[in-house]
Amino acid sequence: MENIRSVDAVCDGGDLDCGSGLLLIIKKAMDPLANGQILEIRSRERTVAGDLPAWCRMVKHAFLGSEPGDNTNRYFIRKGSAQDELEQDLLAAKGYQWSVRVQTEKDLSAKVLSRNHTFLVGQPADFSPKVNAPSALDYLLASLGACLTVGFKAHASKRNLEIDNLELVLKGGLENVLYHMELEDEGSPKMKQITGTFYVSSPESETNLEKLWTNTLERSPVYQTLKQAVTIEIKLSIVF
Repeated sequence: MENIRSVDAVCDGGDLDCGSGLLLIIKKAMDPLANGQILEIRSRERTVAGDLPAWCRMVKHAFLGSEPGDNTNRYFIRKGSAQDELEQDLLAAKGYQWSVRVQTEKDLSAKVLSRNHTFLVGQPADFSPKVNAPSALDYLLASLGACLTVGFKAHASKRNLEIDNLELVLKGGLENVLYHMELEDEGSPKMKQITGTFYVSSPESETNLEKLWTNTLERSPVYQTLKQAVTIEIKLSIVF
């Protein structure tokens, strides 16, 4: 590794890997630097050690090496002249569209193809405790839960906040499920309310965790979309 006496900027990627937003964080931190200046990246994700040098070679930055830090690894990059792609990458990220394909199955279920994954979805209104596949409503609640849980952990990682465990319990009901089932002719099949409790176990202060929760809600694409159509009440419960 090259002898580095000082760096010009530092960014912290926490537990993010190069495929889940770390590169955009690095690019944004490197943007104000002049060619030849050095950026230090701190990361706890193991795969960064192999992916970051490859990315540097591709975009003409110089990977100077790495060294262990306090509960993290420190990576050093000297900025090259290939920063013109930053605006293009940010623009591409803003314009990205998610895409799925949905195909019918022989029974009353559907097969969903999403990137390299395939999963089954059952009937929207199925009250059985055991089903062949989760319903679309199950996936709706799961989508919200996963977005908030993973989002909270990712935002905590960026701030070096320690999280021990997370659990989110959600419940949701329809205004009139019988209308959906064509058993009644009045009412609405839409979901009327989503309630839940977000359990957080962490040594961090309540103030920091509450700020993190607020930030997670503000930046959650699924929460911000759903709250326009349905009342969502999720209580934050901090467990020490």
